[in-house]
Amino acid sequence: MGIGAAVVVRNARGGVLMVRRSARQFGAGRWCFPCGYVEWGEDIREAARREAREEAGIDVAIGEPVHVETNFHQPGKPSVGVWFEATMVDPSAAPVAGDDADAVGWFDLGSPPPLAFPTDAALLAKLARRA
Repeated sequence: MGIGAAVVVRNARGGVLMVRRSARQFGAGRWCFPCGYVEWGEDIREAARREAREEAGIDVAIGEPVHVETNFHQPGKPSVGVWFEATMVDPSAAPVAGDDADAVGWFDLGSPPPLAFPTDAALLAKLARRA
């Protein structure tokens, strides 16, 4: 079973940063929080930080976990995902797509784009209830 790490980055208006998955990825053309698998020997928080850099071109400070979920979106490849609250080290930086993403965007909690993972939908609903 794999372990995934994701970041939940918010802007001043309460929007969340999401990336659109590229053609070679599961869920291609759909959106998700910047995320990816933890590599062997890598700390899960460092994995979350790395994924933010690779997929959205931003450096983040990792905060507390905001969601933990078992992912069953790929048959035969279950994983456990951990989503961390994160803040941009440079709030004026402009996110830019890279690595496994082909676009980035800020979205309202209640108006997300088409999502790649049902677990992200559950997290967005949870965050909207708290807002």
